[in-house]
Amino acid sequence: MKKQGDLYYPTPEFKEKALANDESVYEEAARDPVRFWETRAEKLFWFKKWSKAFEHTPPYFKWFVGGKTNITSNVFEKNSLGWEKIRGKPAVVWEPEPLEEKPRTLSYEQLFKETCQFANALKRMGVKKGDRVAIYLPMIPEAVVAMLACARIGAVHLVVFSAFSAQALKSRLEDAEAKVLVTADGYWRRGKIVDLKTSADEGAKGTSVEKIVVVKRTGNKVAWTQGRDAWFEELTRNEKDFCEAEVMDAEDLFFILYTSGSTGKPKGTMHACGGYIVQAFWTAKLIFDLHENDVMWCTSDIGWVTGHTYAVYAPLLNGITSVIFEGVPDFPAPDRWAQIIEKHKASVFYTAPTAIRMFKKFAGDATQKYGFKTLRLIGSVGEPIDEESWLWYFKGVGKEKCPLVDTWWQTETGGILITSLPGVGPFKPSYAGRPFPGVKAVVFDDEGKQCKTNESGNLVLLPPFAPGLLRGIYKNPAKYEETYWSQYGKSVYFTSDGAFIDENGLVRIFGRVDDVLKVAGHRLSTGEMENAIEKLPQISECAVIGLADEIKGQTPVVFAVLKNATAAAVASPASPAAASPADDFKKKIVDQVRKEIGPIASPKEVYFVEDLPKTRSGKIMRRILRKLFTGEELGDLSTLANPESVEKIKQSVGLK
Repeated sequence: MKKQGDLYYPTPEFKEKALANDESVYEEAARDPVRFWETRAEKLFWFKKWSKAFEHTPPYFKWFVGGKTNITSNVFEKNSLGWEKIRGKPAVVWEPEPLEEKPRTLSYEQLFKETCQFANALKRMGVKKGDRVAIYLPMIPEAVVAMLACARIGAVHLVVFSAFSAQALKSRLEDAEAKVLVTADGYWRRGKIVDLKTSADEGAKGTSVEKIVVVKRTGNKVAWTQGRDAWFEELTRNEKDFCEAEVMDAEDLFFILYTSGSTGKPKGTMHACGGYIVQAFWTAKLIFDLHENDVMWCTSDIGWVTGHTYAVYAPLLNGITSVIFEGVPDFPAPDRWAQIIEKHKASVFYTAPTAIRMFKKFAGDATQKYGFKTLRLIGSVGEPIDEESWLWYFKGVGKEKCPLVDTWWQTETGGILITSLPGVGPFKPSYAGRPFPGVKAVVFDDEGKQCKTNESGNLVLLPPFAPGLLRGIYKNPAKYEETYWSQYGKSVYFTSDGAFIDENGLVRIFGRVDDVLKVAGHRLSTGEMENAIEKLPQISECAVIGLADEIKGQTPVVFAVLKNATAAAVASPASPAAASPADDFKKKIVDQVRKEIGPIASPKEVYFVEDLPKTRSGKIMRRILRKLFTGEELGDLSTLANPESVEKIKQSVGLK
């Protein structure tokens, strides 16, 4: 990319070959957003065309009313590139965690056959259209097969992240009333076998699960219940390798995916068949500029919506190759992620800011060691990315030639809604970018008035809503209306994210609205403060929360993770008589915030901690940090990637 002021633009070479490379796509969408999406939908396969493109009865809406389709028909027989062109091409390339184990490649034809065999096995077990099938699998090819098999026969899949606890699994199985649970005997994680079957058995106790299908991954011994449990391989071995696609209505329920807050019951977001296909296909095609020979590695687990859309469905709908990886990107060496990019010749790499910061901290020299010559586009997802990490990623991994698409979206939206198109731009470090064509994203103040340029407020979506947006919360319409449609009326979707839009039309996301502080009447973003603090070279990462203050309303508190050398100096001062390095460094952080944002943002306290509590997708759980001080229930910490961090933080800050 080339830099102009504080903005970046695609190089002439990239722009020339990009699928969207000028303003015409935005202009077309602005003229008639409904017609824009309808025109895109016409490029996909439908058994029957819709009678009406968009129907809105607030707070509910429909897309492609009366249309009939099936996502697997669009992946396989009716793929947009043509079945004969893709059938022998790699669809999924699987990289196992153990280095001595060989990767496995499934061509589109192999994937189709395995999908049909498992679809037929599910039907033989009595699974019908609309039945719920839970998938509790690691990142192995059978996870992709299971998702596609459900879609083939119209069963509703709910994927549960394999590192979630038995209790987290149980709550989802109970809510969805799942009939079948697909799991594995285990999987590899940092060189050790994780026993998944035991968690599956525990989670299924007392639920509506009738059958547990088990994939042999590690070969470890597992408990077995005759009549209920069955091996995946034995079920599929003698099944026919063709299964007719179920004709699905555009508004039929496609999948349920649960969002997990720090407390309370998880919300089962419901996604519909037709709209999701259209949005998944076109956001991937234009945002990642997908050409037929691309190899995409989206590092997200399928337990998250990012994995659903950009590791499975969108790459396959576009007829390209998707890389999936069983392990973690820094094991057994900090540069494993770089090895995988080089080994599988990835051209598109899509990962989270948490991973980027980890790469920067532990494998920074990999950017000199590896050329990343096959990469032509890189992306970021999961939370706002700080400027320092953006620049490191762009320069070190993207080699200053790859467009860096920083993407905003949610489990609820089904696909990316805000990011600059790589062939158009502009891009700005720590800014998500522009609303995707056909998406109306604006910023409102608390009274519902549209904010001025650079004025902070609440990010909202206006009709016509993107086709992939959720259609409800499973079995809980009241929660759906209260969460998304009660703040500004039933025609305005409330994202719960704070943002502003700058003079270039670029959206800057702060994070959740509860991560925006009001200090003495001033609205301050925790993201802005974190961005300022992380410019200090001694800081690895940090989180800012707001605590109640009698005078100011709220006051900022910082939790900082120091880089190794700084952490050692803070922990072991040169001499007891010397000025405390910890106090000195706290002052440096406070001064940095004052300098970058202003005295009003001065932190009340700075705590040095070893790690910050994060979800498995890499989001820092600031709500948990806040609740440590308010005394509220913390909720189920087993869904965190590092639940042990919470106890350590309590000790660091002197809380019981």
